[in-house]
Amino acid sequence: MTEHEHTPTPDLVTEHPEQIPGYTYGTDAASDAPLTMEELDRLKEAVWLTADDEQALREAAGILADQADDMVTAYRARLHEQPWLAPYSGHPDGTPNPEYGAASKPRFDRWIIDACTRPLDQDWLNYQYEIGLRHTKAKKNKTDNADSADQIPLRYLLSFTAVVIATARDYLGAKGASAEQVDRMHSAFTKSVMLHVTVWTRAYVDPANW
Repeated sequence: MTEHEHTPTPDLVTEHPEQIPGYTYGTDAASDAPLTMEELDRLKEAVWLTADDEQALREAAGILADQADDMVTAYRARLHEQPWLAPYSGHPDGTPNPEYGAASKPRFDRWIIDACTRPLDQDWLNYQYEIGLRHTKAKKNKTDNADSADQIPLRYLLSFTAVVIATARDYLGAKGASAEQVDRMHSAFTKSVMLHVTVWTRAYVDPANW
């Protein structure tokens, strides 16, 4: 487990996500994804996300929801250890920007829950594309009117995915699940995260190369 003290995920995140500022899941404020449901179905096949995985994700949600805030805190601690990444969550000169961090954290917390619970429908597709845009010059900083670097390079978006995936195992095992159950949930979570991040990359890449 991580070393920091446990902080329960706020009720705003777990019970009232529609009240999170900037969380536009399922609304007209989310961008229309330039992807078809057929393309999404093919991506599901590519990551090998099965019906059993979807059940395992629902089980994982019951374990991770209360720990989502801890998980995001740990992600950010790791990011802050790398000064070349600081400008993307802080001010452009690399100094801390706590207001930006506080504004964006509930959405990041909620993403962990959504990754385990949301059906893979058009609303899901649109919001994942919206998240991708919010990492690029098209929409970075606009949701929170933040003073920060104007784009997270794709190389860091992809490479940090490994941290999100690898650290999830400890959280999944924190509440007494058997090793076999943890393996099953972690495999499903890995597939889910990879599916999400793959859709995010569409905001960076032209259609022919994507």
